[in-house]
Amino acid sequence: MLDELKQEVCQANRDLLAAGLVVGTSGNVSGRDPESDLVVIKPSGVAFDLLRPEDMSVVDLHGNIVGGPHKPSVDTASHLYVYRERPDIRGVVHTHSPYATTFALRGEPVPVLTTTHACLFGGPIPISGYAVIGGEEIGRQIVEHVGDGTSVLLRSHGVFTIGTDARRALRAAEYTEECAQAAHLAMLRGYVEALPADVVSAAREWYLTDYGQRPVGAGA
Repeated sequence: MLDELKQEVCQANRDLLAAGLVVGTSGNVSGRDPESDLVVIKPSGVAFDLLRPEDMSVVDLHGNIVGGPHKPSVDTASHLYVYRERPDIRGVVHTHSPYATTFALRGEPVPVLTTTHACLFGGPIPISGYAVIGGEEIGRQIVEHVGDGTSVLLRSHGVFTIGTDARRALRAAEYTEECAQAAHLAMLRGYVEALPADVVSAAREWYLTDYGQRPVGAGA
């Protein structure tokens, strides 16, 4: 059951570690199957480098466990809230990547300082309110603050990203950290002026319509 999605979600979780976005067992990736609405998610407390597709936890949209040998992530309720509220989303990623988390700890959005940031996110990466771990409140904060973007900083916690599949959500997490790192390091040297709104809008439009071998499209 869901073998292809399990492989995709397992690999995305392992890639979090390879990209330096997580340490230990903290962080997770999930993916939603559009036909069954079942969700595959990392099991709680299992090391990333030990994960196998058959280790993935499978739950329905209400949190009932329907497959997998382990207890699902403690963030499962938050992921499921996003999936219920946003049927267009089929991938959710959570990290504590260090540079982006410095902005989350300060309660500050990541400003648009680079053209890469403008192209990929189309505006500042927003900051949410504080939410307690383990329930739906984190999911509410994600949905409330992410808007039509793909990344949000959770106040005093870390990063959540969304996508039309797990791989795109992972990509958003990788670029969130890159943009936060560039902003953090530049701001250490003094004031940096954010890119003007018209420049950001033009860069985003170009990226969605002209970048790559075919148009990227919304949700990239």
